[in-house]
Amino acid sequence: MSNIISHKIRVAGIVNDSITDGPGIRLTLFVQGCERNCPGCHNPSSLPLNAGKLYTAQEIMDRIKKNPMLSGVTFSGGEPMLQAEALLPLARMIKDAGLDLAIYTGFTFEELLKQGDPSVMELLSNASTLIDGPFILAQRSLNLSFRGSSNQRILNLKESLAQGKSVEESNPAWIGTSVVDAQYNK
Repeated sequence: MSNIISHKIRVAGIVNDSITDGPGIRLTLFVQGCERNCPGCHNPSSLPLNAGKLYTAQEIMDRIKKNPMLSGVTFSGGEPMLQAEALLPLARMIKDAGLDLAIYTGFTFEELLKQGDPSVMELLSNASTLIDGPFILAQRSLNLSFRGSSNQRILNLKESLAQGKSVEESNPAWIGTSVVDAQYNK
């Protein structure tokens, strides 16, 4: 997989206190660049590969540290896997700070495994959750937690990587059910 740039992260935008890109209060980093052009993309300004602003991992981490209310960080896009190598230092800092890291990608987990890109694999190993699959306008639903279309999955990365296959997330905070709902809807 080709990386757009390996030293700095090309960023489309940063939301300092998102509640829509994962559970809790999160900093969401929208990386610049995606080659998919999914019809109905909710972030078309992030598609051009050479647009956006360049940041070092430390500049973004300094911003993360300024918000003590954050429970996690989300990499979205654009397509984060196009900048896996550039995102690695930031992902390591996030993990070392004890924050949860989630990643949105238009690739499926299986496609990422098949590519075998060492930077992508290490990036995945530093995150806890992967929301995978392209946005498909015909499968769009406003009733889904943290996803735009029903083909997209919320995966537990630790278990998925350990088993070498996709393992859906069971944490109620991610899948949109309360503990009580989960008990009665088995």
